[in-house]
Amino acid sequence: MYASKGYDNARWMVVLLGLGWLVLVLFFRVFGTGPGQKAKVKDTKSKVRFYVMTLALKNLFQSMLFFLVPFYYKTATFDDPNRFFVYVLAALAILSTIDVVFDQFLMRWKVPASAVYFFILFACLNLVLPALLPDTRTLLTQMSAAAIAAVVFFSMHVPARNLLRPAWAVLFVLFVAASVFGAYFARLAIPPVPMYIATGAVGPSLLPDGRLTMQVSTLHQSLIQEMHALTDVVIPGGHGNTLHHVWRHQGIAVQIGPVTPSGEPPPGTVRLRSTLRSFNIPAARAGHWSIDVVTEDDQLVGRVPFEVID
Repeated sequence: MYASKGYDNARWMVVLLGLGWLVLVLFFRVFGTGPGQKAKVKDTKSKVRFYVMTLALKNLFQSMLFFLVPFYYKTATFDDPNRFFVYVLAALAILSTIDVVFDQFLMRWKVPASAVYFFILFACLNLVLPALLPDTRTLLTQMSAAAIAAVVFFSMHVPARNLLRPAWAVLFVLFVAASVFGAYFARLAIPPVPMYIATGAVGPSLLPDGRLTMQVSTLHQSLIQEMHALTDVVIPGGHGNTLHHVWRHQGIAVQIGPVTPSGEPPPGTVRLRSTLRSFNIPAARAGHWSIDVVTEDDQLVGRVPFEVID
């Protein structure tokens, strides 16, 4: 419900992220980790502190995760590998509501707890940074989010004074660099939030004003002399990316770009139009077709499918 009120609310996630980091660090410094943690939770006061802090963390984790899922769900394409990122977020959201998992496993061990926070922090920053810094390229956002998440993760395990030692300083730089390069090479598996396709359609001809004469999901191959696609892409984070269309037949790209801005789209939206030329249409036209909206870094924003029959 909170996510449905608008993308501008994403800025408040920064507050939750900071609180989550503070409580998590404080929790493990007070109660320790592993078998030694149980020895510190014996008397009534320590038990009350333990459950108050775990309750606070559960609420913070749940707030962040259930806020993230709708945005990633809208951006993900569920016949593409980037859907698995949403599955992980949804699984963590559900697990965060199960006390046995959260209290008896996640909060008993520092490494899994900080690893989960690393993932949530990356996912949150990936969504929040375009709200704080509009018109930022998605790939740059993801690499920045990975760098910040790596710094926070490192701070949970290594005291800041250790960075004065050359060995720890080198390890810190390598860890941050590895996280940034990891985000770069994993970019195709990460939905490019907050962008998503609001509407998309394909048709065999255009009206003089650039609209489609008809919108089709299935058509006979005899009608394919020249095909046109229109997509309205919501860009709440601004115009930080160059988008283009990729026409695919049976999963194989037959035409990549260019696109032409068309008409007057709703505010916060860019309308893209492209035409599949006859010389790019294969002789065997029947089968599954799609138009992918893709960034200049090959990240899939969304897909408009249609079928061609014999």
